[in-house]
Amino acid sequence: MARILLGLDVGGSSIKGGLVDVDAGALCGELQSVQTPHPANPANVMLGVRKLAELLPSSGPVGFAFPTAIRRKRAQTAAHVDQSWIGVDGAELIRQTLGRPAAFLNDADAAGIAEMRCGAGKGVGGVVMMLTFGTGIGTALFMDGKLVPNTELGHIELHGRDAEEWASARVRTAEHLDFAAWSARVNEFLARMNALFWPDLFILGGAVSERFAEFAPLLKSSVEVVAAHFAGQAGTIGAAFAAAELV
Repeated sequence: MARILLGLDVGGSSIKGGLVDVDAGALCGELQSVQTPHPANPANVMLGVRKLAELLPSSGPVGFAFPTAIRRKRAQTAAHVDQSWIGVDGAELIRQTLGRPAAFLNDADAAGIAEMRCGAGKGVGGVVMMLTFGTGIGTALFMDGKLVPNTELGHIELHGRDAEEWASARVRTAEHLDFAAWSARVNEFLARMNALFWPDLFILGGAVSERFAEFAPLLKSSVEVVAAHFAGQAGTIGAAFAAAELV
């Protein structure tokens, strides 16, 4: 019997949910989403979570991917959401909201887990870095398939500001950058990551990766760069994988 679990992925613009067959490594049906509320405080985000759980009825544990570094089960940062998340136990909040156990993990880490288990990184050894370009830049670092959590490398400095304020997909849209101009910025970020971590593979994710063929020829990297297999679905799928570990 297939194990179908709910994965939730909170981003700066939307909260996505999906039912995932965690044995097959695939979504069951389409993703559902609601707009990330403003302010994106815990109470408001839980309203969106409750709505998604109603749209996607399921049982069992829930995976909750969130844009934060997590230490001792609690959020330590709050990127593109309300600062009141700092110190919150996200798994306990889901349990109070939905009455079910939950896995609480960084959103880019969740995306990386999906790609390493069933996607573009499956079977790849050595150092692999997942990069998600969306509202910000998320990163997930793996060594021989094992996650090093909470890397948050989108916050390194480029041009006097956070790298994600220079090269995220949101900035590309806001500054009306064509792919040539944006890819030049991405290349700077790739060069910095390569100089610091010497990965064997970059996996480029986020919704923008659905257009990878359009900008891939513009990417300049000494390390192979591939598109995420799951694109913008990776965080939701990876969250469900994390929830499966609770069973």
